[in-house]
Amino acid sequence: MRHATFRQLEIFEAIARMGSFTKAAETLYLTQPTVSMQMKKLADSVGVPLVEQVGKRVHLTDAGRKLAQASREIFDILDRFEMAVAEHQGLKKGRLRLMVISTASYFAPRLLGEFAKRHPGIEFSLAVTNRERVLASISDKLDDLYFLGQPPEDLDVIAQPFMENPLVLVAAPDHPLARQSHIPLARLAEEPWLMREAGSGTRKAVERLFASHGFDLQPRMELGSNEAIKQAILAGLGISALSRHALTLNPPDQFAILDAEGFPILRQWYAVFPANRQLSVVARAFLDFLLSHGQAYARASTARGG
Repeated sequence: MRHATFRQLEIFEAIARMGSFTKAAETLYLTQPTVSMQMKKLADSVGVPLVEQVGKRVHLTDAGRKLAQASREIFDILDRFEMAVAEHQGLKKGRLRLMVISTASYFAPRLLGEFAKRHPGIEFSLAVTNRERVLASISDKLDDLYFLGQPPEDLDVIAQPFMENPLVLVAAPDHPLARQSHIPLARLAEEPWLMREAGSGTRKAVERLFASHGFDLQPRMELGSNEAIKQAILAGLGISALSRHALTLNPPDQFAILDAEGFPILRQWYAVFPANRQLSVVARAFLDFLLSHGQAYARASTARGG
């Protein structure tokens, strides 16, 4: 075990967290053969198997689970050391690890870019994934800050709203409802709906709206990304509710935003972090930046037609 390297532990922790050699390789910008080779060396060093393959998923052995926990404790100690160093360096150096749900990918890079211009010595990592993986990362305290449209109810976190997140009802521009006004929920309930996976914050918000009026929405299709939903809308497969920010990069006339009862659903974007984890100097500075610049960014994004 003494011959194991920090890089091997980092790779192993990523595999343990994501359940996949391929996803770990993508996250760490490594080739899959490199990841496999390093994991073989680590297993040889430990002397027992750390993972087992079941179908396409990688599962940890008992030894693997213990090593994953030990690795996280090691990295947490190193993070605290880096935080102490950063306290002395101010914002001249440091690192920020941000994980966001996929809808936030439409604006998170721009906010990071603006912050990076002010603090060019800071290193950044941005992971974009689904809500389930974000919650798992929060539980394991793996990243500094998280962007969510709905804070978790079963985790002890601090959630700071920093930007409006209106959910709008979207259809193809030639959809019959695009020419109507004040469309009632009863009429919308008759339409084929396109939705994200169960557990999505956007889906929960839409289902709550309809349930409060006695309607049970049964989606025609479940899709794994906003881009897939947008393509399905344009193909005439149905309507959907999307964050206004998900339309930022689309021409204003590519989609019809329906004038419908209950829409837009007014929500917020939240910057979230574990309540019992102290923010680093860099993470605190970025959070302050979000709180002071988030709404201005939202207004500018709307003015651009997004």
